[in-house]
Amino acid sequence: EFFEIIKKTLETCFKTEGLCRKSLYLNIILTTPNEIRRINKQYRNVDSATDVLSFPMFEKEELENYNSPVPEVLGDIVISIEKVVEQAKEYGHSFERELAYMVVHGFYHIVGYDHMEEEEKNIMRKKEEAVLEKIGLKR
Repeated sequence: EFFEIIKKTLETCFKTEGLCRKSLYLNIILTTPNEIRRINKQYRNVDSATDVLSFPMFEKEELENYNSPVPEVLGDIVISIEKVVEQAKEYGHSFERELAYMVVHGFYHIVGYDHMEEEEKNIMRKKEEAVLEKIGLKR
């Protein structure tokens, strides 16, 4: 079940952002709150469990000009499955929708989007919602 949701979501993300013809792939790591906390502390110096972490391998500008025939990793997305369950209940929607959201959210961080400034946040949210709508999991 996890695999199908993740696959469908990522295929839609790659199509939406025009990355299908590029030889890039993503690592998706499903983990526990303790492990995501350890990773968060190790790589971001933040000692707390979170829902999703993204580790991009390219800058946004590099991706726009990427044209290598050799497969390369686009980045890593780490998702706490317990947080997915918890947040699905908290927000009143399905596990599938919350997992897809985590994947989409992580993907957009990987390809260079952020949500620190309100304008950036609006752009990123619109992109996320568009993908979720395409796969039938909008709010």
